Parts: sequence; structure tokens; C-alpha cells
Amino acid sequence: MELAAVVGFAAAFTVAATPDGTDWLRFAILAAGATVHIQLTQRQEERRRNRTKTVLIDLIAVWVFPAILVLPATLAVLLVVLIRVQRWFTARRPPHNFIFSSISHSLAAALAGLSYASLHPQDWHSVTALGSLREFGLVLIAAAVYEGVQVLYVGGILALSGPRPTVRTVLGSKADNLLEAITTGLGAVTAVLLVTMPPTVVIMAVVTVFFNRLAELDQLQDDVVTDPKTGLLNMRGWSESAERALERISRADGNLAMLMIDLDHFKWINDSFGHPAGDDVLGAVAKALGEVTRPADIVGRFGGEEFLVLLPDADAAAAQVAAERVRNTIAHLRIDTTDKRGAQTTITDRTTSIGVAVFPLHAATLASLMQAADAAVYEAKENGRNQVRFARPVTQ
Repeated sequence: MELAAVVGFAAAFTVAATPDGTDWLRFAILAAGATVHIQLTQRQEERRRNRTKTVLIDLIAVWVFPAILVLPATLAVLLVVLIRVQRWFTARRPPHNFIFSSISHSLAAALAGLSYASLHPQDWHSVTALGSLREFGLVLIAAAVYEGVQVLYVGGILALSGPRPTVRTVLGSKADNLLEAITTGLGAVTAVLLVTMPPTVVIMAVVTVFFNRLAELDQLQDDVVTDPKTGLLNMRGWSESAERALERISRADGNLAMLMIDLDHFKWINDSFGHPAGDDVLGAVAKALGEVTRPADIVGRFGGEEFLVLLPDADAAAAQVAAERVRNTIAHLRIDTTDKRGAQTTITDRTTSIGVAVFPLHAATLASLMQAADAAVYEAKENGRNQVRFARPVTQ
């Protein structure tokens, strides 16, 4: 990948214009703004990085993207290097990983700048109202190249390096990508300010500090409702989402099902392989549940070795199919982990007892649905485990 990047840099630098005095002045303004942003948000960014388990969306596009639009590719890449050098002190990542991601940012800037310049943009000082539509389209193309190169360069490696990559682990969540899109949009605004009223770029420095704080608060809100071991919703987050879904279904006179999933003999895993192995099993099951459920389904960790799945718009027949799919999927998992002595081992053939309760057949409230599903789980365990059992219909 790094050899391929060399080719990309050579192509961009060969056709890049020689920087003049205006270019260097704009470069200095962007470098100063980026430095203020980085230094004032150093602690916040460090906390964000420590809490992030998948792809981290950096906020440097506010400064890099305007460089792509108004500076030669050589200066745009130099700006990325200056920013990344400062980021080294908060990244706390292995050097080879940090260098790789730095190259991805630099290559994205170089190729986006090359693409933008090849489209022959007009001078923004003389552009007409109608012509501004064309210029806006060119900005969107540059943004697409900038984001696309990073997705291919970093996402491709993440997809190849993981045993079972998912869209979230490779590309980040919808919220992550929305954050990246907004940051790139702010970068376009910064470019306009830089060309028309350079002193006002200081406003963007203030905005980015505030925006960095909002990103941290959003992440903290996610942490409040997320189970740290599995990445699923914890009981607080799951209950809030489930209550909203139940209210909607109740108003529409629809159906809704709940699965309570209990891993059989989970204590044996902890006793035989150690608690880290037990955590690996929980993580593997959580990932499997995310893969075999629908986007609208609400998946959470109930506690210990128990999970909950709410199935909106699902009747008893659909719930039966979903529960069996979950049971079979977990039974076929091969979980690579370590034993008590740290040796590599694989855990297989895990069974699951699943209790199912359907609204309004078995209960009318979330709490009573959980109670009914829990009773069904105990019935499944008492009858030999590794099976799906339905709750008993509510009596009038």
C-alpha cells in the first residue's frame, strides 16, 4: 500500500504548481489554525481515542480540505505532515500504524488536489452566481475523492486484516461518517473564508474547538448506553429503545417479539479457560447477533451471559425462525481465544437456551415481556437446554 502511495504522490507532485507568496501565506494561516485546534483539544482528543474501539474519525479535514482546494498538492501534503506530527503526542499508537494512517491522509489530500486541479476550477473572486453551481460540484467531487481514497486505503487493510470484518469495524458507524462529512463541509467553508477574507479563518479555529467538544459529548452519550465488553446496548440503552419500539407497535396494533438468549454452561468456560476467554465468547456472540438480526432489531446485553433481542413487527412464526437462526449461528461459532496459560485455543459447540415472548400474545408491557421470556428460558434449561421455548399465553 505504501509503494502504491509513492506512485500517487509522484503523479500529484509532478503536475502541482510551484507555490507562490499567496500560497505560502494561506498555508501559514491554515497551519496556525490547525495548531490552535490541536493544542486546545489535545486532552479531548486523547479521551476520544482511548474510548474508540473501531475506526476513529479525525477532525483534521477542517484544515486539510481547504488546502486541497486552494493550495498546490505539495503544500497540502506538507500541512498534513505538520498536523500528524502534532497528533503523534495524543495518538499513542504503534509507529507503523501511525505512519500508515498518516500516509493515507497525505495520499488522500494529494489525489483529491490532483483531481480538483484537473477539472480547471475558476477563480472564486470572479465566479458568477450560475458559475458557482459548477464550482460547488467540483468541490463535491474533490470531497468524494478525499474520502474515497481514505476508505479504500484504510478500510481495505482493515477488511483484509480482520477474520470477520463488518461494515462498522471497517468503515465506522453512520454517526462516524456523518461526523466526517460535516467536518469536510466545514473545510469547504474554511476554504471560502481563506480566499475571500483570510482573517476570518480564526472563527473556524474557535468553531473546531467547540465542534471537537460536541464530538466528545456525543461519544460520552454513546458510552452511557453501551456495554463495554460487547459493544451492544446495555440495559439502559436497550430499555429506552425497546420502550419506544413497543409504544409505536402498540399504537399501530402490530406485533413485536422478544428473545432472551442465555448461553449454556457459561461458567464452565470461565472455569476451564479463564475469564478473558469468557469475554471473547461474549464478544463473538454479540458480533454474531449483529450479523443475523435485522437493522431494525434492537440487540442488547441483559447481563452476565444473557442477551436480549427485540423484533419489531414480528409475530410468533417470525420469532421462531429468528430464534432458531440465532441458536444455530451460535452453535457453529469457532471462537479463537487463549486458555489460562495464554496458549491459543478455539472454543466451539456452544449451545444456547432461548426464551421467546410475543406482544400482545404473552404480555402487554416491556417488563412483563421480559418476565415472560425469562420464564421461557428457565423452561428451556429445565428441559435439556439448547432449544427455543415460547412463553405461556397471558390469561385474561
